[in-house]
Amino acid sequence: MATGTVVSRITGIARDIAMTAALGFFITSDAFSLGNTLPNILAILVAGGALNAVFIPQLVRHIKDDPDGGSAYSDRLLTVVTLWLIVVTAIAMAFAPQLVSIYASSDYTAAHAALATAFARWCLPQIVFYGLFTMWSQVLNARGHFAVPMFAPIINNVVSIGTFLAFMNITTHAEVINAQLTSTQIAVLGAGTTLGVITQAFALVPVLYRAGYRYRPRLDLRGNGLGHAGTLALWTLGLVVVNQLAYVVVTRLATSANAQAVAAGATAEGLTTYQKAHLIFMLPHSVITVSLVTALLPQLSRIAHEGDLRAVGTSVASAIRLISSLIVPVAAILLVLAPQFTRLMFGFGASTQDSAILTGHVVQVFALGLLPFTLVYLLFRGWYSLEDTKAPFMVTLLINLVNLALSIPLFMTAPLALKVPALAVSYAAAYWVALVAAWPRLERRLGHLETYETVRSLVRITVAGVLSVGVGSLFMTLFSATFDTVGRPTLLVLSLVVSAAMGATYAVAAHTMHVEEIHRAVAMLRRRLS
Repeated sequence: MATGTVVSRITGIARDIAMTAALGFFITSDAFSLGNTLPNILAILVAGGALNAVFIPQLVRHIKDDPDGGSAYSDRLLTVVTLWLIVVTAIAMAFAPQLVSIYASSDYTAAHAALATAFARWCLPQIVFYGLFTMWSQVLNARGHFAVPMFAPIINNVVSIGTFLAFMNITTHAEVINAQLTSTQIAVLGAGTTLGVITQAFALVPVLYRAGYRYRPRLDLRGNGLGHAGTLALWTLGLVVVNQLAYVVVTRLATSANAQAVAAGATAEGLTTYQKAHLIFMLPHSVITVSLVTALLPQLSRIAHEGDLRAVGTSVASAIRLISSLIVPVAAILLVLAPQFTRLMFGFGASTQDSAILTGHVVQVFALGLLPFTLVYLLFRGWYSLEDTKAPFMVTLLINLVNLALSIPLFMTAPLALKVPALAVSYAAAYWVALVAAWPRLERRLGHLETYETVRSLVRITVAGVLSVGVGSLFMTLFSATFDTVGRPTLLVLSLVVSAAMGATYAVAAHTMHVEEIHRAVAMLRRRLS
């Protein structure tokens, strides 16, 4: 799973490199990002969150308890959700201008809004295929097949890279900067991106067949357990709605920052800056945390189904310690080297070095919240295994209230160059507050979370991470002039050297302080390589 995720994320980075080379960080890029983000938002809103949080535990139970191994339940679920996604997609396409006006800044001109709407109409059919991919992945996960859904996005990324390269061949730099694209150029971007999502979804069909699952549409929905799952999903739907309400505010602020930058002739920074920085922030979470937790959740659900809450608490605490030992050194590297990484990734083509470096600074701010983000994610999985969706909703509500309470005043008072970093500050702070609130609540529910042992381990892990940041910062101070003047190949080598030095510092410090999880991680890796 981790291998699939790593390859997927590497091709995802290549996709984003191609995107910034084609579109830069200008309003054209923001308009495309907005149009292409809407199907993700709506797919998660109407199906994704509920499917991930609720239906895996339900599928596990039906696979275990039903005489047909859960096939009929899976058929009914797939039928009802597919029909629902088709209806939502049709409505969204009809009201695309209104959707864009919700998320776009009021500083957008009519031409900018029209461009974003055109992209949205090409991209909104992705809703159906994102939903299909999520559902088919859950069916495979519940049946013990985890790896292929991690590899499928590679196909999407390859198609998208080809799309951006094709776009670059039919577009001039002036057209991108001035947000003046033809209908053909818009169609190439929109249709190519949507084709990538379609191929990602249908890549799972042969795997479902080999896993022994044959889909048969079923409309006999009453009295078959979907009502119970739907009740559980209501809180998850509320969670997603709360997230999206906050995201509306963040998106409007970010797009406003770019409109203000254009008016002032300043470095371009906006929604694309925020999204690319968040992408890099999410990379270690996706590779490390999601890979491990995707395999852990069905196991947690089985343990919870047997009523052994203490074992659930032990599993969650063990996962927290193990994953933290791997996440913290990556966060440390991002804190020191993120601007160098974004220079390597985004500092060419239609982009500029200044926009790339600014994106790196936003990554550095996000990195301050990587540990609490990971821990809150793991705590949520503990609740989901118990079929408790209300507690994650309440914590999510807290996260977004704190985020909004901080982001609006910070954005309004920050100078232009710091407006997008201010949004990242609010995001990171919100997860620290949520962690403090969520931990004791889950501990009370489970009876224990091995809090003393876990906090002791986290303190040692954090100290080792701080020491590695110190070493990395020393390197950057001593060789800052070199980093600023070298070409891209030398910059890559230097960044890797500093990363290796930081990783070695962390490993030695963690070993000296007897962080057992480091030894567990090494043992896991050796078993995989042997």
